Amino acid sequence: MKGSGPLAWLLYVAVRLLLAIMQVFPINWNLRTARLFTRIWIRLMPRHRDRAVAHLTAALGNQYPSERLRQIAIQCLESAAMFTIELVCLPRLVNAFTWTRYINLVNFDEAIRLAVTGRGLILVTAHYGSFEVIGHLLATLGFDVVAIMRPVDNDYLNRYIVEARRTHGLSLINKKGATAQAEDVLSRGALLGFIGDQDAGRKGCFVDFFGQPASTYKAIALLAMTTRTPVVVGYVRRRNGTAQYDVGIERILRPEEWEQQADPMQWISQAYSAAIESFVRAAPEQYWWMHRRWKSQPRRVAKVQARRLDEPIPPVQTQVDQVRPAI
Repeated sequence: MKGSGPLAWLLYVAVRLLLAIMQVFPINWNLRTARLFTRIWIRLMPRHRDRAVAHLTAALGNQYPSERLRQIAIQCLESAAMFTIELVCLPRLVNAFTWTRYINLVNFDEAIRLAVTGRGLILVTAHYGSFEVIGHLLATLGFDVVAIMRPVDNDYLNRYIVEARRTHGLSLINKKGATAQAEDVLSRGALLGFIGDQDAGRKGCFVDFFGQPASTYKAIALLAMTTRTPVVVGYVRRRNGTAQYDVGIERILRPEEWEQQADPMQWISQAYSAAIESFVRAAPEQYWWMHRRWKSQPRRVAKVQARRLDEPIPPVQTQVDQVRPAI
């Protein structure tokens, strides 16, 4: 439920009660439970699975058979369900003394060297794996970490999530109005985190993502250009469906690279999107394919797509055999 009315409060209480119960059990038990809940999710809202299948078909249909794409779609819903558990349980488990039990750093040395210089960094990740872990880990290691967030519609749940993150050292900035604060965050040497695979509407910067045009917010690139701040593209990949994670760096974009380009903003946006695509390909079942990444299209593409909007939605098997994304 949205807002702050009685129904929103009841939902908040129900969620808090469920999470309190889960805190009693080992996290790997809870992750298995989350995967079981996915079956209920699919029964109640099959459109999320169907959308994931359609997006997977557009992105990876030439690499995997249709049955495998359907399996990946279900696994991506399981990954999103597990993320909900990790969002609450991991901050309690991962601290300065225990993080090595759960986390393996991959190609992280250069990012740490840049972070300790105090010049600030822009961190970019995606709706992939347990993406919150990277910010929590860096805050646990003593870095000043600030993340851009989209508020949860339920006001009670939003306050709970914000306070829980702050308790564990991660500061948050509301997505609306973040631009005004971002430069100040970087000027004090903090690490500023973004989710880089969100649809930015028709006015966004269009990049190639899995062979399809995807609208991307210009703010990341413009901020990097204005402040000459390196952009670090990273991921958190879950291992074997358990609370074991590879936290890695896929690519680091530096000012001297984009300043040589004819269109630096486009180059930065495309470069970090390509890096996201690279780590998604390594474990596609951990990407949130039900996320409407291709919702907005350039006008010339949108005109072609518009002819299909009035057509009936085909069954899942038909979608699997198509090549275009569901947008």
